[in-house]
Amino acid sequence: MIDFRPKRLRTKLSLGFALVLAVVLLLYIGGTSTILYLQLRAQLHRHAIADVETLKDLLVFGADGKLQLHEALSDPAPKLLRQRLLEVLTPAGTVLLRNSLLGNRSLGGKPFPGEGEGGFSPRSILLSDGTPVFLVSRRHIVQGNPIIVRVGYSEEEMSRTIEEVLGAQLSCLLLVLLIAGLMGYGSVRHALEPLEQMALRAQQITPQRLHERLPVGGAREIGDLARTFNSTFDRLEHAFDQLRRFTSDASHELRTPLAAIRSVGEVGLHKDGTREDYREIIGSMLEEVNGLTRLIDDLLMIARADAGHLRLNRSVFPVFDLVREVIALIEVLAEEKAQKFILEGDEMATVDGDRLVLRQAFLNVLHNAVKYSPVGGVIDVHLHINGRYVLVEVADRGTGIPPEHWTKVFDRFYRVDKGRSREIGGAGLGLSIAKWAVQTHGGDIGVKNNPGGGCIFQIRLLLCGGIGDPAAARLEQPQMSSVLTPPEQVRE
Repeated sequence: MIDFRPKRLRTKLSLGFALVLAVVLLLYIGGTSTILYLQLRAQLHRHAIADVETLKDLLVFGADGKLQLHEALSDPAPKLLRQRLLEVLTPAGTVLLRNSLLGNRSLGGKPFPGEGEGGFSPRSILLSDGTPVFLVSRRHIVQGNPIIVRVGYSEEEMSRTIEEVLGAQLSCLLLVLLIAGLMGYGSVRHALEPLEQMALRAQQITPQRLHERLPVGGAREIGDLARTFNSTFDRLEHAFDQLRRFTSDASHELRTPLAAIRSVGEVGLHKDGTREDYREIIGSMLEEVNGLTRLIDDLLMIARADAGHLRLNRSVFPVFDLVREVIALIEVLAEEKAQKFILEGDEMATVDGDRLVLRQAFLNVLHNAVKYSPVGGVIDVHLHINGRYVLVEVADRGTGIPPEHWTKVFDRFYRVDKGRSREIGGAGLGLSIAKWAVQTHGGDIGVKNNPGGGCIFQIRLLLCGGIGDPAAARLEQPQMSSVLTPPEQVRE
């Protein structure tokens, strides 16, 4: 079966516009023809009424008792009446007079009850030969005799006039539709040309050419569409770049411990050592395996979080108690460097969230402070309420972070000093996980330099309790449920 429906948008729009215009013009033609018909009919009605009144004054009964038409040579009205269809009859239906134009045809048949009484009676009839006639009748008294006077007009001329007007309008309609269709097609083609250019350019954009963008031009709506697609391509390009960097960095981080395990194993195979030597070699290999396991666990958690497969197990708890618990867990690492934690702030501030997820965030931030604080340094942790939020500040006394790195330190595998970070066991995932955990709870995290030296990491979480309804602070966020890494596995 052949499908005649148009395939191209410009053809569909042009045909649609032409169809709408045709409907509008047909309604216009129908309306004007109806108005013309009603006006002509009203004109016939007025003329027939005037003729009936004229005819009534010219009717007389002769000496023989027959009804006659009195003609005055100076008056053109009797001559004009001969051009009408005239019939005079009694209320009983006896024909008294018919003019020669009507002949033997009946003009309306027998009178119907009440015809012509109290006013004029208009109607349309068909003569015996099928001629359509507009008829007006009126009852009068002539010389004491009741009569019904009928005057009729043939509607053929009126119908012919309407047909001529309607034919001319339909002819103009076809011409107008042809011109409008061609002009509409050209206009639509010109308007859709930017879309065609966008489509051609979009076909050329591949994963290797994501830097290219669609041309912005044409009408405002098309320009907005192009800008929207370009914004989408910007996000896709950024996502692809992140994926490439993530894949490259993950491969590099995985290759390093594997290479270390392989080199230690090869050395052990080619070395005739004592039992203690082999125990040391195996211990070194296990240490690298543990680091590799921690890295894989972090990568798995990030991948599951990105896929939205993790769920939050929410509860309401004081932030101060959680921070104090994390400090107690990480003090073992701080004692190795003779460092000291100072915790102060509002102990009653509560949040609504997943305790394990936020514990992971605080573990990573505090462990990062321990790693980069000097031996014997002090790490200040201050907690206070700021409007609708709980603000937790972690200040260390390390070397600080240059301002140009503040927004990048939360990127995956990003390290300000890559060589130094690797020496102390950092893979560049800790702060990235902390950022994800905080943002999952509707908060944010940032960093700035400490005036006294070092950095201040600020974690802001939605306050729950004490201000409004606790449920009002709850945000819809991606859900999470996973086994988090223990504190000794947290790294930056």
